[in-house]
Amino acid sequence: MAVPLDADFKHAKSLYEKNNDSAFYYFNRVTTTNKDSLTVAKAYNYMAVIQSDAGDYYGSQESIMRSMSFLKENKSGHLSCISSNYNELGYTSDNLKNYRSAVDYYDKAIHFSTNPAYISTMQNNKALAYQKLGRFAESLKIFNLIRSKETKDYGDYSRLISNIAKTKWLQNPDYVAAPELLKALRIGKQAQDDWCQNLSYSYLTDYYTNKMPDSALYYALSMYQIAQKLNSPDDQLEALNKLIKLSPTVEIKKYFDVYQHLNDSLQTARNAAKNQFAVVRYESEKSKADNLILQKDNTEKRYQIIKRELLLASGFVVFIAVSISAFFWHKKRQQKMELEKESAIRENRLKTSKKVHDVVANGLYRVMSEMENQPEIDREAIIDKIEVLYEKSRDISYDKPDHDLKSFEVKISKILTSFATPQTKVFIAGNSVKLWEKVQPIVRYEIEQVLQELMVNMKKHSKATTVVLKFEQEENQVNIWYTDNGIGMPEDKIFNNGWKNTVSRIDGIGGKLTFETKAEKGLKVRISFPVS
Repeated sequence: MAVPLDADFKHAKSLYEKNNDSAFYYFNRVTTTNKDSLTVAKAYNYMAVIQSDAGDYYGSQESIMRSMSFLKENKSGHLSCISSNYNELGYTSDNLKNYRSAVDYYDKAIHFSTNPAYISTMQNNKALAYQKLGRFAESLKIFNLIRSKETKDYGDYSRLISNIAKTKWLQNPDYVAAPELLKALRIGKQAQDDWCQNLSYSYLTDYYTNKMPDSALYYALSMYQIAQKLNSPDDQLEALNKLIKLSPTVEIKKYFDVYQHLNDSLQTARNAAKNQFAVVRYESEKSKADNLILQKDNTEKRYQIIKRELLLASGFVVFIAVSISAFFWHKKRQQKMELEKESAIRENRLKTSKKVHDVVANGLYRVMSEMENQPEIDREAIIDKIEVLYEKSRDISYDKPDHDLKSFEVKISKILTSFATPQTKVFIAGNSVKLWEKVQPIVRYEIEQVLQELMVNMKKHSKATTVVLKFEQEENQVNIWYTDNGIGMPEDKIFNNGWKNTVSRIDGIGGKLTFETKAEKGLKVRISFPVS
């Protein structure tokens, strides 16, 4: 979709078509006022062409770079302007005698163009750049490619024939180029194309300079006359330069004076144009800067007003936020206290439940096991044991571990052997006084409960006939290996509270409990814990 052009752009383009110097000013104004990126890019492109025509090639390249900054290669509407920019960069590079860069820029211009006529023009420019680089074969290849395309423009056809003839002659000085050059001149005259005639006269002059100086002089005069008609200072200077080389001695001074005067005038005009471009740019940038300063001042004033309003609003918001935060903090604190109370109650219950399990349940189970496997029951001993359990259960909430260190290995042996029956043999190895010397009382208590839990589980579930417990000290660690030949435990077994307490106890003393079980192959448990 075409972008509607604003009044400044239309006016600038109208002035450009009339070769009016003010076109640059209005195009520059477009770049500072228009909001459409493509319109701004086109304005910079026109400015670049104006600068290039005035001989300000570096200024032209700067304008092209600004134009490119407003264009996107992925937008189809931008491609034509991108192509034009690269073609202009090729043209300025050519005039700055940087022919290698010119070829690269023409390639890019061709790549982004979708107009066959423009592509042929840019291919022609590229071929001329190759010609100036002395790469005649590549130049002729492009010219012949252009020639293979049908064209109805006699002027373009005339220029093409001239360029091919000159390139062949430059490639081979013995090549007879005159017939083609004269043919191109005839076509240019028929088409009434003065620019084609100017090019033909220039090439014919060069071709005949060494072969037929008189003919060369004739074509140089013809070129000078047509260049004056075209009002092209550069072509007039080129023609005068040829006349100075070819004219009789009496004529040379006349042409030299004209050349010098025209060259001085052209340089003065171009310097003035460059200065004018710079002034327009400076005024534009200064206006932008002044506007930015004004905008900054206005923004600063608005900022101060908004800042005061924000401070008042912030103060009110902070007050409300603090009030709400205080309310929720107080409410959360009450909830936290309630949760802490509930947690303490739950923890106390769990602790009591754990002690009931360790002291009463496992103790009673051990007594029952002894009664079950003794042929004659010592009634007094059983009563004593039950009484001990009774006394412990009365004040179980603050029951403390037994700190009787002297006989701990005996105590452990009694606990373990109490689970022995005629059907289940219990073997103990390594349970010595020395093993337990450095073990802290609290650790001993926990290990006692863990071993008792292991034996209770064995008695209830394993159906083992042999149980082996091996105690061993290894540097600062005690290892206990429990093995039975029972039915083992299934892999999907859900552990009860007793097992969970066992794991918790081992973790609490910094130890580690690992076990392996396979159905019908018994159970193996390793208990390890550090000693101080």
